[in-house]
Amino acid sequence: LAIELGVSRPSLREAIKKLVSRDLLISRHGGGTYVTDRLAASFSDPWQQLIEQHPRLQEDVLEFRHLIEGSAAELAAQRATESDLERLEQAYVKLDAAYAEDDRSAQVAADVAFHLTIAESAHNVLFGHLLGSVLRLLHEHVRRSLRDIAVSPETGRQLMAQHLAIHNAIRAREPATARLAAQTHIDFVRQRLDEAADSEQRQQRSLRHFS
Repeated sequence: LAIELGVSRPSLREAIKKLVSRDLLISRHGGGTYVTDRLAASFSDPWQQLIEQHPRLQEDVLEFRHLIEGSAAELAAQRATESDLERLEQAYVKLDAAYAEDDRSAQVAADVAFHLTIAESAHNVLFGHLLGSVLRLLHEHVRRSLRDIAVSPETGRQLMAQHLAIHNAIRAREPATARLAAQTHIDFVRQRLDEAADSEQRQQRSLRHFS
Protein backbone atom coordinates (compact mmCIF):
# COMPACT_ATOMS: atom_id res chain seq x y z
CA LEU A 1 0.00 0.00 0.00
CA ALA A 2 2.87 2.39 0.78
CA ILE A 3 4.23 1.85 -2.73
CA GLU A 4 0.81 2.36 -4.31
CA LEU A 5 0.32 5.61 -2.37
CA GLY A 6 3.85 6.81 -3.07
CA VAL A 7 4.58 7.44 0.62
CA SER A 8 7.04 5.99 3.12
CA ARG A 9 6.01 3.09 5.33
CA PRO A 10 6.48 5.14 8.54
CA SER A 11 4.18 7.87 7.15
CA LEU A 12 1.55 5.29 6.22
CA ARG A 13 1.79 3.60 9.63
CA GLU A 14 1.38 6.97 11.36
CA ALA A 15 -1.68 7.83 9.24
CA ILE A 16 -3.25 4.44 10.01
CA LYS A 17 -2.50 4.87 13.73
CA LYS A 18 -4.32 8.23 13.71
CA LEU A 19 -7.41 6.69 12.12
CA VAL A 20 -7.32 3.71 14.50
CA SER A 21 -7.07 6.07 17.50
CA ARG A 22 -10.18 7.86 16.23
CA ASP A 23 -12.09 4.56 15.84
CA LEU A 24 -12.32 5.03 12.07
CA LEU A 25 -10.15 1.97 11.37
CA ILE A 26 -9.64 -1.21 13.38
CA SER A 27 -6.39 -3.14 13.32
CA ARG A 28 -6.60 -6.87 13.95
CA HIS A 29 -3.45 -8.72 14.88
CA GLY A 30 -2.53 -10.94 11.99
CA GLY A 31 -5.72 -10.03 10.17
CA GLY A 32 -5.10 -6.65 8.60
CA THR A 33 -6.73 -3.25 9.01
CA TYR A 34 -10.41 -2.59 8.33
CA VAL A 35 -12.85 0.32 8.19
CA THR A 36 -15.01 0.31 11.33
CA ASP A 37 -18.78 0.07 11.36
CA ARG A 38 -18.87 3.69 12.56
CA LEU A 39 -18.70 4.97 8.98
CA ALA A 40 -21.24 2.48 7.73
CA ALA A 41 -23.70 3.12 10.54
CA SER A 42 -26.95 4.75 9.57
CA PHE A 43 -27.56 8.07 11.29
CA SER A 44 -29.08 11.36 10.20
CA ASP A 45 -25.89 13.43 10.06
CA PRO A 46 -22.72 11.28 9.98
CA TRP A 47 -20.36 14.23 9.62
CA GLN A 48 -21.80 16.13 12.59
CA GLN A 49 -21.70 13.10 14.87
CA LEU A 50 -18.14 12.26 13.90
CA ILE A 51 -16.88 15.84 14.11
CA GLU A 52 -18.31 16.16 17.63
CA GLN A 53 -16.37 13.07 18.69
CA HIS A 54 -13.27 13.89 16.64
CA PRO A 55 -12.59 17.65 16.32
CA ARG A 56 -9.69 17.00 13.94
CA LEU A 57 -11.79 14.88 11.61
CA GLN A 58 -11.99 17.43 8.79
CA GLU A 59 -8.20 17.75 8.78
CA ASP A 60 -7.93 13.94 8.75
CA VAL A 61 -10.36 13.67 5.82
CA LEU A 62 -8.39 16.24 3.81
CA GLU A 63 -5.15 14.45 4.64
CA PHE A 64 -6.73 11.16 3.53
CA ARG A 65 -8.02 12.71 0.30
CA HIS A 66 -4.64 14.31 -0.44
CA LEU A 67 -2.92 10.92 -0.21
CA ILE A 68 -5.56 8.71 -1.81
CA GLU A 69 -6.79 10.97 -4.59
CA GLY A 70 -3.30 12.00 -5.66
CA SER A 71 -2.29 8.35 -5.97
CA ALA A 72 -5.58 7.38 -7.61
CA ALA A 73 -5.17 10.09 -10.27
CA GLU A 74 -1.59 8.98 -10.91
CA LEU A 75 -2.62 5.34 -11.35
CA ALA A 76 -5.65 6.30 -13.45
CA ALA A 77 -3.34 8.11 -15.87
CA GLN A 78 -1.41 4.86 -16.23
CA ARG A 79 -4.21 2.29 -16.19
CA ALA A 80 -7.48 3.85 -17.35
CA THR A 81 -9.15 1.98 -20.20
CA GLU A 82 -10.95 3.70 -23.06
CA SER A 83 -14.20 2.91 -21.26
CA ASP A 84 -12.84 4.54 -18.10
CA LEU A 85 -11.87 7.65 -20.05
CA GLU A 86 -15.35 7.85 -21.53
CA ARG A 87 -16.89 7.66 -18.04
CA LEU A 88 -14.44 10.29 -16.81
CA GLU A 89 -15.45 12.58 -19.67
CA GLN A 90 -19.13 12.09 -18.85
CA ALA A 91 -18.47 12.78 -15.15
CA TYR A 92 -16.61 15.97 -16.00
CA VAL A 93 -19.37 17.18 -18.34
CA LYS A 94 -21.98 16.66 -15.60
CA LEU A 95 -19.80 18.51 -13.09
CA ASP A 96 -19.29 21.40 -15.50
CA ALA A 97 -23.04 21.61 -16.13
CA ALA A 98 -23.77 21.64 -12.38
CA TYR A 99 -21.43 24.59 -11.87
CA ALA A 100 -22.82 26.40 -14.91
CA GLU A 101 -26.34 26.08 -13.47
CA ASP A 102 -25.15 27.01 -9.96
CA ASP A 103 -27.01 23.97 -8.61
CA ARG A 104 -25.34 23.21 -5.26
CA SER A 105 -26.97 19.80 -4.79
CA ALA A 106 -25.99 18.74 -8.31
CA GLN A 107 -22.47 20.10 -7.75
CA VAL A 108 -21.98 17.87 -4.72
CA ALA A 109 -23.26 14.72 -6.42
CA ALA A 110 -21.25 15.40 -9.58
CA ASP A 111 -18.09 16.24 -7.61
CA VAL A 112 -18.22 12.97 -5.68
CA ALA A 113 -18.98 11.01 -8.86
CA PHE A 114 -16.03 12.62 -10.65
CA HIS A 115 -13.54 11.69 -7.92
CA LEU A 116 -14.94 8.17 -7.51
CA THR A 117 -14.68 7.62 -11.27
CA ILE A 118 -10.98 8.45 -11.01
CA ALA A 119 -10.55 6.02 -8.10
CA GLU A 120 -12.26 3.25 -10.07
CA SER A 121 -10.07 4.04 -13.09
CA ALA A 122 -6.97 3.37 -10.96
CA HIS A 123 -7.89 -0.34 -11.06
CA ASN A 124 -6.73 -0.92 -7.51
CA VAL A 125 -9.35 -2.76 -5.48
CA LEU A 126 -8.18 -1.13 -2.24
CA PHE A 127 -8.88 2.38 -3.52
CA GLY A 128 -12.38 1.35 -4.50
CA HIS A 129 -12.92 -0.35 -1.14
CA LEU A 130 -11.61 2.58 0.91
CA LEU A 131 -13.53 5.24 -0.98
CA GLY A 132 -16.62 3.04 -1.11
CA SER A 133 -16.46 2.58 2.66
CA VAL A 134 -16.35 6.33 3.26
CA LEU A 135 -18.72 7.30 0.44
CA ARG A 136 -21.29 8.82 2.79
CA LEU A 137 -18.61 10.70 4.70
CA LEU A 138 -16.98 11.89 1.47
CA HIS A 139 -20.33 13.08 0.11
CA GLU A 140 -21.05 14.98 3.32
CA HIS A 141 -17.53 16.43 3.38
CA VAL A 142 -17.88 17.77 -0.16
CA ARG A 143 -21.34 19.18 0.62
CA ARG A 144 -20.15 20.98 3.72
CA SER A 145 -16.94 22.10 2.02
CA LEU A 146 -18.88 23.76 -0.79
CA ARG A 147 -21.23 25.33 1.75
CA ASP A 148 -18.47 26.58 4.05
CA ILE A 149 -16.35 27.89 1.20
CA ALA A 150 -19.40 29.91 0.03
CA VAL A 151 -18.54 29.27 -3.61
CA SER A 152 -18.41 32.53 -5.56
CA PRO A 153 -18.38 32.57 -9.37
CA GLU A 154 -14.60 33.07 -9.27
CA THR A 155 -14.06 30.22 -6.80
CA GLY A 156 -16.32 28.04 -8.94
CA ARG A 157 -14.17 28.80 -11.98
CA GLN A 158 -11.04 27.94 -10.03
CA LEU A 159 -12.51 24.63 -8.86
CA MET A 160 -13.57 23.71 -12.38
CA ALA A 161 -10.14 24.65 -13.74
CA GLN A 162 -8.62 22.27 -11.19
CA HIS A 163 -10.99 19.47 -12.15
CA LEU A 164 -10.19 20.08 -15.82
CA ALA A 165 -6.46 19.87 -15.08
CA ILE A 166 -6.96 16.48 -13.40
CA HIS A 167 -9.18 15.30 -16.26
CA ASN A 168 -6.72 16.42 -18.94
CA ALA A 169 -3.67 14.91 -17.23
CA ILE A 170 -5.36 11.51 -16.93
CA ARG A 171 -6.50 11.57 -20.55
CA ALA A 172 -3.00 12.62 -21.65
CA ARG A 173 -1.50 9.69 -19.71
CA GLU A 174 0.66 11.99 -17.57
CA PRO A 175 0.81 10.30 -14.13
CA ALA A 176 2.99 12.84 -12.30
CA THR A 177 0.94 15.75 -13.62
CA ALA A 178 -2.30 14.00 -12.64
CA ARG A 179 -1.06 13.41 -9.08
CA LEU A 180 0.04 17.03 -8.72
CA ALA A 181 -3.25 18.34 -10.14
CA ALA A 182 -5.31 16.22 -7.72
CA GLN A 183 -3.23 17.24 -4.71
CA THR A 184 -3.27 20.91 -5.75
CA HIS A 185 -7.07 20.70 -5.83
CA ILE A 186 -7.26 19.28 -2.30
CA ASP A 187 -4.78 21.89 -1.05
CA PHE A 188 -6.98 24.63 -2.55
CA VAL A 189 -10.04 23.25 -0.75
CA ARG A 190 -8.06 23.08 2.50
CA GLN A 191 -6.94 26.70 2.10
CA ARG A 192 -10.47 27.94 1.41
CA LEU A 193 -11.86 26.01 4.39
CA ASP A 194 -9.18 27.49 6.65
CA GLU A 195 -10.06 30.97 5.40
CA ALA A 196 -13.77 30.32 6.00
CA ALA A 197 -13.06 29.07 9.53
CA ASP A 198 -10.93 32.15 10.29
CA SER A 199 -13.67 34.43 8.99
CA GLU A 200 -16.29 32.71 11.14
CA GLN A 201 -14.09 33.02 14.24
CA ARG A 202 -13.63 36.75 13.59
CA GLN A 203 -17.39 37.20 13.27
CA GLN A 204 -17.99 35.32 16.52
CA ARG A 205 -15.42 37.48 18.33
CA SER A 206 -17.11 40.61 16.98
CA LEU A 207 -20.51 39.41 18.17
CA ARG A 208 -19.14 38.67 21.64
CA HIS A 209 -17.50 42.10 21.72
CA PHE A 210 -20.76 43.92 21.04
CA SER A 211 -23.00 41.66 23.12
